[in-house]
Amino acid sequence: VLPSASISAVPGEGRCNGIYEPVHGSAPDISGKGIVNPVAQILSLAMMLRYSFLLGDEATAIEKAVAHVLDSKQAGGLEIRTGDLGGSARTSEVGDAICAALRKSLQTA
Repeated sequence: VLPSASISAVPGEGRCNGIYEPVHGSAPDISGKGIVNPVAQILSLAMMLRYSFLLGDEATAIEKAVAHVLDSKQAGGLEIRTGDLGGSARTSEVGDAICAALRKSLQTA
């Protein structure tokens, strides 16, 4: 569930050009089965927003939405997780929950 980036600074601009992707790379053997954990790809997007587009607030909102979805119910989260994290949610369920959490946080901001 780790994002990664290969980035280089753009001289005089304060931002970076980069390639953003999950650390684990592709997983063609499980593609289309609904069991892929989308979190690393979503966090890669947050990194792109922060470092290439200088949209730190937006990146933070995504990171907080991911944390809220994954956190345990005891910690105030939704505890929606794919099988690799001990849950039973499908890829789309995790992605939809993150989008809903992000939407909710942006509406109250």
